[in-house]
Amino acid sequence: MAVTNVTSFGRSGLSDWIVQRVSGVVLTIYLLVIAGWLLLTPEVDFASWKALNSGLCIRILTVFAVLSLAAHAWIGMWGVLTDYVTVRLMGPKATLLRVFLQLGMIAVIFVYVVWTVAILWGK
Repeated sequence: MAVTNVTSFGRSGLSDWIVQRVSGVVLTIYLLVIAGWLLLTPEVDFASWKALNSGLCIRILTVFAVLSLAAHAWIGMWGVLTDYVTVRLMGPKATLLRVFLQLGMIAVIFVYVVWTVAILWGK
């Protein structure tokens, strides 16, 4: 049974593939920047960590990384849920369960993104 437009939210496999690759690249760049900073900073304490995260470039990179992680997680979890939470495998209530789990994922991802932005850009 094909996944309907209701659960795919109008996305295509190609767009998901591109988003996964681009988000993977952004997350790799972020990992390399943070790892490089940790290796090059002789003493990591709250003051040095705060100084790093007060810079505009690292704030923007962090927001891109969190948005990339959110997109990457959403596409991955959507794939898992639509593959394994099906009527064939779980019975007639599978669609309702899948939609509930997808809405839960949206809520969690939204909270994480808003929380990150509040931490980075709040006073």
